[in-house]
Parts: sequence; structure tokens; C-alpha cells
Amino acid sequence: MFVLVNLKAYPCDPIEVATAAADVADDSGVRVAVAPQAAHIEPVAETGVETWAQHISPNGHGSHTGSTLAEAVADAGAVGTMLNHSENRLKLADIDASLAAADRVDLETIVCANNPEQIGAAAALGPDAVAVEPPELIGTGTPVSKADPDIVTGAVDAASRVDGDVDVHCGAGISTGEDIVSASDLGATGVLLASGVAKADDPRAALEDLVEPLN
Repeated sequence: MFVLVNLKAYPCDPIEVATAAADVADDSGVRVAVAPQAAHIEPVAETGVETWAQHISPNGHGSHTGSTLAEAVADAGAVGTMLNHSENRLKLADIDASLAAADRVDLETIVCANNPEQIGAAAALGPDAVAVEPPELIGTGTPVSKADPDIVTGAVDAASRVDGDVDVHCGAGISTGEDIVSASDLGATGVLLASGVAKADDPRAALEDLVEPLN
């Protein structure tokens, strides 16, 4: 099971969360990664945790002020990137171009989508994984695996019909180990979460509780 902690733009200490995630991954054997702000990728990667970018832009080198260049995040230590999170939507053509940018520097990719229909379209673009995240559940503490399990199973089915090699993750409201087990039981191979760890008083304890049922 893959656990990706998205720090968004929360006022947390990215090094504290990254260090906790690295320790929990080492102790548990569970794959845990952290996606910090772009400016924090290098110091987060230096903790030894698997580090992801929250986004990369669909362009290469050139006159692209304000872009997040795939080469730059890879040089800083990122090994993967999310794309099309509900808080940073992209046009279909830009998702395709961002996937090509990620491929230039061997970044692993997850494309987020709202529902099974969008998951099928995202899987057709050939990412490493897709993640179904109903926007209305993000940050609520109510996981999609409980609120509407059919969304997860539908996403798994939609992706498998298009490309059986694309992993399916789920997010939105994931906050407990039970949520992760439920996601796994529905066919997801990973979860995306944010506030449950980034806003926790003790990120390490929160992560330990999350992965405990997986051991």
C-alpha cells in the first residue's frame, strides 16, 4: 500500500513531517511519501523520505515565468508528481503534456480525478497511477471508501478496462488506518491524504496510527 501525504500550503513544518514519514516508513516497511511545496522539495528529500512534487507544468525550458519545471523538481530530489489535483485542475491536453514532461526526467506520476468516468479518461493517458478524489469530501474526515464505496470500485473497474497496468489510488477524507484498509479492500493500491497528517499535533503518531493496520 502506498501512502502519499500532500502538505498542500498548510502552515506545517515540512521537515518535521518528512522526518516522521521517513522513520515510519523504515519502521513499518510501508511505502510512505511526502509532497511538500515546490520550494521545500530539496530539504524534504534530504531527510531521506520519498519526495513528490504537488504539480509540474506542461512545458520544458524556456520563457515560462511561474512554471514548475519537471527538470527542476527532479534536480531538487523529487521522484514523482501529482497532476490535476482538484485544487489545481488542468486541461486534458495539459495533463498529457505534463505526463510527457514527467517522463523526460523519469518522475512517477499520479493523475487525480473526481469520479470513475474521469478516471477512465486519465488512465488512457498512460500515467503510473490514477487517484479518485471526490472534491466534496476533501478535508472532511469522511473517506470516500465509506461515503460512497462504489466510487472506488467504479474507478478500479474504469482504469482496468483502459489499462490494467495503471494503479488506482483514492483520496479525500482519509485519516485513519481503518480508512486505508477499507480502500485496499475496495481495490485501491494507495491513498492520498493531507490534513490528517499535515495538521496533526504529532505527525509521527498520526502516521503510525495510519500504517499500524497494514503490519
